[in-house]
Amino acid sequence: MDLRKPIWSILTALAVLAFNVEHAQSKVTWEVQRYDGWYNNLAYHSRGAVGSPLVRLLPARYSDGVLQPLQEPQLPNPRKISDVTARGHSGLPSAHNQTVLSVFFGYHVMFEMLDSRPPGCPPEFMYIPVPEGDPVFDPHRAGRVLLPFQRGPWDKHSSQSPNNPRTQVNLVTAWLDGSSIYGPSSSWSDALRSFSGGLLSSGEQLDMPKRSGSTSLMWSAADPSTGQHEPEGLYELGNAWGNENVFTMAEGIVWFRYHNYIASQLSEKHSSWSDEDLFQNARKTVVATFQNIAFYEWLPGFLGEKTMPPYQGYQKFVDPGISPEFQAAAIRFATTMAPPGVYMRNRTCHFQKVVNIDGSTSSAIRMCNSFWNRQNPNLKSGQDIDHLIMGMASQIAEREDNMVVEDLRDYMYGPLRFSRSDLVALTVQRGRDFGLPSYNQVREGLGLAPVGRWGDINPQDLSDLYDGDISKLELFPGGLLESVDGPGQVFSSIILDQLNRIRNGDRFWFENTQNGLFTAEELQVLRDTTFHDVITAVTSAEAEDIQRKVFFWRDGDPCPQPSQVTTSELHPCTNATKLNYFDDGSKAGFGISVICLFLFPVGQYLTLTNQNPQAKACEWQGPKKPLFPVSLLIDDRRKLQVFDQSGPALRSLSLGSQTHLDVLLSSNNYRRALLMKVPKEYDLVLYFEDEGQRGEFVRYLRSEVTDGGQELAVRDMTEKELLREAVTRDQRAQIVENFIRSAFAKVLEIENCDARDMSGASYRKTREALETELTRTEFADALGLKPDSLFVDAMFTLADKDGNGYLSFQEFLDVIVIFMKGSPEEKSKLMFSMHDIDGDGFLSKEDFSRLLRSFIEISSSLLSKSQAEEAIKDMLKAAGFNDKEQITWEDFHFLLRDHEKELTFAQLNIKGDKVKQSDTSNYGFTMVTSGCVREFSPKVYVKPKKERYNRSPIQQKIQQFKRFVENYRRHIVCFTIVYGITAGVALERCYYYGLQAYSTGMPETSVVGILASRGSAAAISFLYPYMLLTVCRNLITLGRETFLNQYIPFDAAIDFHRFMAMSALLLTVVHSLGHVVNVYVFSVSDLSILACLFPKVLVNNGSEMPMKWSWWFFQTVPGLTGILLLFIFAFMYVFATHYFRRISFRGFWLTHYLYVVVYILVIIHGSFALLQEPRFYIYLIPPGLLFLLDKLISLNRKKVEIPVVNATLLPSEVTHLEFKRPQGFVYRSGQWVRVACLALGTDEYHPFTLTSAPHEETLSLHIRAVGPWTSHLREAYAPNNLEQLRTYPKLYLDGPFGEGHQDWTDFEVAVLVGGGIGVTPFASILKDLVFKSSVKFKIQCKKVYFIWVTRTQRQFEWVSDIIREVEEQDSLDLVSVHIYITQLAEKFDLRTTMLYVCERHFQKEWNRSLFTGLRSVTHFGRPPFLSFFSSLQEVHPEVGKIGVFSCGPPGLTKNVEKACQQMNKRDQTHFIHHYENF
Repeated sequence: MDLRKPIWSILTALAVLAFNVEHAQSKVTWEVQRYDGWYNNLAYHSRGAVGSPLVRLLPARYSDGVLQPLQEPQLPNPRKISDVTARGHSGLPSAHNQTVLSVFFGYHVMFEMLDSRPPGCPPEFMYIPVPEGDPVFDPHRAGRVLLPFQRGPWDKHSSQSPNNPRTQVNLVTAWLDGSSIYGPSSSWSDALRSFSGGLLSSGEQLDMPKRSGSTSLMWSAADPSTGQHEPEGLYELGNAWGNENVFTMAEGIVWFRYHNYIASQLSEKHSSWSDEDLFQNARKTVVATFQNIAFYEWLPGFLGEKTMPPYQGYQKFVDPGISPEFQAAAIRFATTMAPPGVYMRNRTCHFQKVVNIDGSTSSAIRMCNSFWNRQNPNLKSGQDIDHLIMGMASQIAEREDNMVVEDLRDYMYGPLRFSRSDLVALTVQRGRDFGLPSYNQVREGLGLAPVGRWGDINPQDLSDLYDGDISKLELFPGGLLESVDGPGQVFSSIILDQLNRIRNGDRFWFENTQNGLFTAEELQVLRDTTFHDVITAVTSAEAEDIQRKVFFWRDGDPCPQPSQVTTSELHPCTNATKLNYFDDGSKAGFGISVICLFLFPVGQYLTLTNQNPQAKACEWQGPKKPLFPVSLLIDDRRKLQVFDQSGPALRSLSLGSQTHLDVLLSSNNYRRALLMKVPKEYDLVLYFEDEGQRGEFVRYLRSEVTDGGQELAVRDMTEKELLREAVTRDQRAQIVENFIRSAFAKVLEIENCDARDMSGASYRKTREALETELTRTEFADALGLKPDSLFVDAMFTLADKDGNGYLSFQEFLDVIVIFMKGSPEEKSKLMFSMHDIDGDGFLSKEDFSRLLRSFIEISSSLLSKSQAEEAIKDMLKAAGFNDKEQITWEDFHFLLRDHEKELTFAQLNIKGDKVKQSDTSNYGFTMVTSGCVREFSPKVYVKPKKERYNRSPIQQKIQQFKRFVENYRRHIVCFTIVYGITAGVALERCYYYGLQAYSTGMPETSVVGILASRGSAAAISFLYPYMLLTVCRNLITLGRETFLNQYIPFDAAIDFHRFMAMSALLLTVVHSLGHVVNVYVFSVSDLSILACLFPKVLVNNGSEMPMKWSWWFFQTVPGLTGILLLFIFAFMYVFATHYFRRISFRGFWLTHYLYVVVYILVIIHGSFALLQEPRFYIYLIPPGLLFLLDKLISLNRKKVEIPVVNATLLPSEVTHLEFKRPQGFVYRSGQWVRVACLALGTDEYHPFTLTSAPHEETLSLHIRAVGPWTSHLREAYAPNNLEQLRTYPKLYLDGPFGEGHQDWTDFEVAVLVGGGIGVTPFASILKDLVFKSSVKFKIQCKKVYFIWVTRTQRQFEWVSDIIREVEEQDSLDLVSVHIYITQLAEKFDLRTTMLYVCERHFQKEWNRSLFTGLRSVTHFGRPPFLSFFSSLQEVHPEVGKIGVFSCGPPGLTKNVEKACQQMNKRDQTHFIHHYENF
């Protein structure tokens, strides 16, 4: 059986029963009118509602027909119109004896049905220029005074075309529905209610509304008398403008009281009614009473002879919308009746004195000083309100004419920026803003005859202002001029039309018997209720205390006014004041904060790099150079040692060798500087922390000097003079350079050669050079050797003939003359004499061995001591000197017989000598091909004779550009795409906010700041997410194996990462600077403007005071997150610099992990949507998902512990690790991995290239200890540590990852260039190549040239082992190895000539290198890449592309790149370069 139908029947019956019970209990049996006016008209729901557009009686009158208002010069200045039209004396009584109570009741009626005064959005300004010399606003004739005016709110669907011109909107309901009492919305009403007994909330006194707190719905304009602008102290009423002046406030309090009066009466009669029943019944009654009084008591008196037609019932087709003619002109006629002051009296007709703002008393409350009062001393209690109401009922209003009192015409309240304004001028300007038709156009539209002459409307003459054209006369001034003793024809017709439409179109009108609001008896009671009844019900006044018709005062009515109020008897109005939102305190705080934020990264960098807690002083090394922290010590040998912060001595100054010591002290700038003059060297300039430390050092120095019998001379001078007196290191170096240049110039003159021209040198410099004497250290530095080397010692001793420890110009000249012009015999004789100490022409075996050792020693650690001794012994044996006890010069020269050419070109390679380098650099280029050593003529490889090489410089540049594009076409395309998108999204935002975002108000507010901040923000939003793709190592490695590698340069991922990061950093700075401009602009902009720009954050409550700059920085989510991002970026970018990566890779790694926080903060930063809806996630989602996928791949294998099979500590701080190969680990030679050592932490990974070959069962790494982590790793695998652990620490492995070196197989000829530890990828490649060739694996590569560049071979002996293994297995001669040892100078330097001789002897006797033990020839100096690449073109003419792969320090890879670029200028073999730096 289907039970669903019975169940539904039961539920329906219960619902109907519950509904009937609820309505049977409720006392609200009518349709409750909405607070916002909606659905009053059931056919047109929004008619008369809050936010409904105004309804024009006549077409709009705009200059462009759409929205641009008519202004000067088309129409007169509004202030001038005010002066001519409305200026006059106060004190004329109303022609109809209307009371002041009638005037302010009329204001209350106006507030009830219209409000278009708040500024519209976007902010548009129509400032009113004040005529120069205006007695009120420009008494000093500045000529630059503007009365602020902002255009009103408008319907966003209007302003489209002449058929749809701008239409303003009404912010309250058009109905007389009590919105001025209960508010224009249900939430507003709820805020006013007490929810107890149907009452509205009271304040401290039951008969007074509650006052506003820190936040309020009330309009909170500034009090022009006191400057108060906070909402605190304002009464909370239904009318937002209810506190505009104390008189309209009193009207609002009357109706507040009346509601509570009715609700209390209902509660007494119906004690069972709920709060809602009581409230809605009281509201219904109050609204009906207000409608009756407004239409049938106040309006007839206001209009005079004009009367409302009888009520014909509800007419649903009538639109009650407020017309702009009514709002901006006709109803403003009431301003002419407002008095300059208002009396207060009690029940006994005593007109009391009022207290002014300065404590004085007057007869009446001054109108101009009563605007937006928070704490009026005359209105402290409800009783005071009663006295004000009774005073207004007894006081006669101003005459109904065109005159407006000065309180409104000259001292109307204005914004804080300019606290006074002109109500008449503002009304004229408002009419222009609304596009009101002209006066005559309105007359014609109303069926009235147009006015043809100025004299027909009023004696006042406006013809001069309107150029005599009466057709230009505007509605408001024209309507005022025609009004005499009441509103004229035009104003009366407009007012009657408006109010008649409001009444007839109101479905809830109290007289509409169809709405069921009232019975006939209740309706009669309402019609009999007057404002007199309301006042006597809610105030202390009895019926006889005020006249029955309170809107008029007739003779015989109680309590006549003492006299008509005039300005002369009142307290003067406070003058206009100006307020600078950005005062001096704000400027200082803002400036300091901005500077601190932007200098934080710089300060952080300098602080971290200059930390030196142990430094006792700082050495000044020259202008524009930072101070260098040093420590000072005088040792037992009376030498002043200068140490740097890490410990090594920088220089040593012998105090004992000087007869006296000159010390200069600064006498200003905190007296911290000290200069020690050092003869024949550069001076020592020190800065101490304070004068006390400097004095302590001088006393210490004096004690050491005087103990040795020397004199210490101390002089004072200014710091500037002291620094000018100092000889810096650079100056000393220049002096030494001039010394050497002068010496060579002298030698070259002997040879009649063209040397560096010294003729232009000044006499002072020449003399300075000639008088200079070189120290042993400077002499060694000039030779590029250590001061304590045997060669330097022998050479210096030989040259220093006077034995004073310095080389004079002549002594130095005597030596270099031989080397520059001497014959081979003279050169060998000089070298022999260097060790013939006795000068007898003989050397013992020991002396001769010492001679050879001095040359071999030049190679520093190339050979061990035992290897060097063995080499010397073999050379003596080969030369037949074993049986000789003494060796003559002739024997020594015989030893050099096979190397006379080398000795001929041998020179001293001294700094400053650049003349002969080009003459010798082409000799002796060696190259190994097919296993033999061949010597090539320099003409073949350096200066090829091919015709096509002889191109013009322009053709070479074109060829170079073509090759550059060919080499980097993928880079260029990707770079163009990335930065094209970046520029595109930035320009799109700039275009939008600069030209299209008119509705936001941004272009008129802060166009520069907004363009900078939003454009850069869009670019950043793209760069930061897509930067993640450049570090997706797993996806990059996979992508390299696909067709995408032909289009995307995966190997340049890290370079792209750096480029994008630096671009993003630059854009971040631009973004921040843009917001600095924005914050400044926002801090000086009115709140009305800011509320338009940021409607979700700020509400325009009329207070005008903008938020402080500190609020934008520290109290908003975007500001706070932006500052946090700046700090985080500072840490990330500072620790990402080369300096910090070198000294603390862990710091770099940990700070880069902050990227998680960065992306979270960026999302929060943009999600607050101050200016636009968030867009960052659009850019973040695609790369973010790929990045997460890449991380998941890494995490899947990162935490697998890999056991280490073997660990060996090699020389030169290299650690060799051999560890188990994980299952499924597939890689190619040249790839790299990331490893973490569990003993050092599981979260710190470092990248290293695999040195094992893919065919090997285990993986291996060679790691050099150059930083903290690698040093700790070496310690972890040290034998003493392993004894405690009893096992090797395990590893975490992440990888493999691809890079450019793995593409060596794609070229027939590949050149591998490794520098230092940069040989690691090539170790794997060489082993892989030999293995594949041995198993006859088919590969494209046919020849590999391996160039190993190292300071000394002993630094990386393990590479020699790998090369030796390759040489043994390389049966097909696939690999050609070249070793360059760079610790030596150029090959034909005298210092290396003997070393070269030793190497060739060893090669000749043993067929292997003396230094490496390999068959490969060892070269001394740096590789000539350009010559080498040129030779490859001759050896492999059939090859179109040669792959060049380099890895090492930036200097090496740059030289390789430069050589490739030079070669690619030629129209021959194309060299494609891939490089990695460490």
